Amino acid sequence: MEARTKTVEDWFAMIREGLLTLPRFQRFEAWRPNQIEGVLENILRVPSLPIGALLLLEVGDKELFHSRPLSGAPSPKGMPQMNLLDGQQRMTALWRSLIDDYDEFTVFVSLENEERPEIEIVKRYISKSGKRMPLWADIPAECLERSYFPVSILCPGSKGEHAMDEWTEAAETDKSTDKAIMRLRQRLASYPIPFLSLPVTTEQETALDVFIKMNTSASPLKDFDIVVAQLEGAVGDSLHDMIAELNEKVPAAADYGKVEDAALAIGALLNGKPPLKRTYLDPAFGSELANVWDQVVVGLKRGVSFLRDEAIFNERLLPTEVIVYLTGALWAHVPVDGADQEGRARTLIRKAIWRASFTDRYLKTATTRAFADYKAIQDMIVNPDSSAAPDLFDEAQNPLPPAAELIRGGWPSRKDRLGRAIIAVSLYGGGYDFADGAKATADNVRFREYHHVYPRSLVQDQFPDHEVNSALNCALISWKTNRKIAAKNPKQYLEERGQDANATEEQVRHRLESHRVPYDDLVDGDFQKFIETRADLIHTSMQKLCEGSVP
Repeated sequence: MEARTKTVEDWFAMIREGLLTLPRFQRFEAWRPNQIEGVLENILRVPSLPIGALLLLEVGDKELFHSRPLSGAPSPKGMPQMNLLDGQQRMTALWRSLIDDYDEFTVFVSLENEERPEIEIVKRYISKSGKRMPLWADIPAECLERSYFPVSILCPGSKGEHAMDEWTEAAETDKSTDKAIMRLRQRLASYPIPFLSLPVTTEQETALDVFIKMNTSASPLKDFDIVVAQLEGAVGDSLHDMIAELNEKVPAAADYGKVEDAALAIGALLNGKPPLKRTYLDPAFGSELANVWDQVVVGLKRGVSFLRDEAIFNERLLPTEVIVYLTGALWAHVPVDGADQEGRARTLIRKAIWRASFTDRYLKTATTRAFADYKAIQDMIVNPDSSAAPDLFDEAQNPLPPAAELIRGGWPSRKDRLGRAIIAVSLYGGGYDFADGAKATADNVRFREYHHVYPRSLVQDQFPDHEVNSALNCALISWKTNRKIAAKNPKQYLEERGQDANATEEQVRHRLESHRVPYDDLVDGDFQKFIETRADLIHTSMQKLCEGSVP
């Protein structure tokens, strides 16, 4: 395979004519502004610097892969000549910069040093009046005052030349500036970009293998990108489209993190494999995922619904990501119309997710251990007489923390596993707001704030930080309530919230106790006793949940 070159002008002509396309499985544009700056500066400087070679697949009478145009490029009217396997980010950055296709920024060239031109990327935004800001970026004369001109007037071809003529006329540039711009135009148009190409005779499997290997070494792909390629190569379907449909069918799944990651992990478990990179790199995994995709969708939908029932409403309340894919995979095995089996499964899965939250089982080698536990629990779900015994359920190997150790639960916003588990348990009883009495739900909990039940300013000088900022001193309440409470002592702010909300003491007590907050200990003003009592309350609820029952 011998390296050849084409100029930027030649590549752009191919893109315009639909002769150069991307395999549909290619990941979408991922470059940051500084990377765009770098590739343009390498091209425009004297002497120029290389930007790397492209890898292409020659297309004959029939494409090996479904293809799509580069971002911002016209759709092909016929069969392309080449598919771009490696170099998408570079070519997309060049193309979109030079046709001015970015909404969020405009790319400029500084006129101050023609031999070492600097690229400046100016962020754009829409003002309240509907104008695209900053205004000067669209006014040639004001750009020129700043020694800037848009890189789009360097675009090869007649449109770029026309844009240059219009811009220089509006800016009223002098002859020396015009000549400098023309030299840069010529420098860019004639810049050679080398490429290697796989011949028309290349087998689909070979091309896909080359793509994956190149993108897992020099420019790493995410696991999802690799599976996208494998699945399309195996069955011709777009995993991007499948994920988009999954998001439509299960919109709540996005509340728990990246849906694509959860889908891959669930798919791996349903295929009897651990959700690890080596699983995703297996060439067979694409077709295996496609085979169980309907189960993935059903499992994730039922799993998300179950997590909401358990008061784990979103990623902020998720002690460990293992819970999402373990729950989804297990629910995929539960018959929809089997009431008894569903009740048994609900108990087992509840036990699994809460023990996963309160033990150190998944602190290390989480995916491998989750796979082992999944196999055992799955067997228990489908076979009532199963003798399976997952390590997750083994109290000797994975003991639950005693009440005194719950103080280790850190502030939940710090992604502390135990802290998040404590807050999730605290919502199981309803998590009613202290002031407005609204029950915690998936819809309103996202707008709630972490509140120091015993205001930090009142106790930070008397007690250690790990106690003051413990999850045991935290509750999720509405931001309005949080602002009104401020730094007042608990007895005072509870009386005020009751008066403002026209709520009785009994109603306020009920709201606090729905968070496993001991009302009497709180208003008595004994912080240490309050923490210890709440630890006991949380611990009691934790034990019941970890047995599979409802507290």
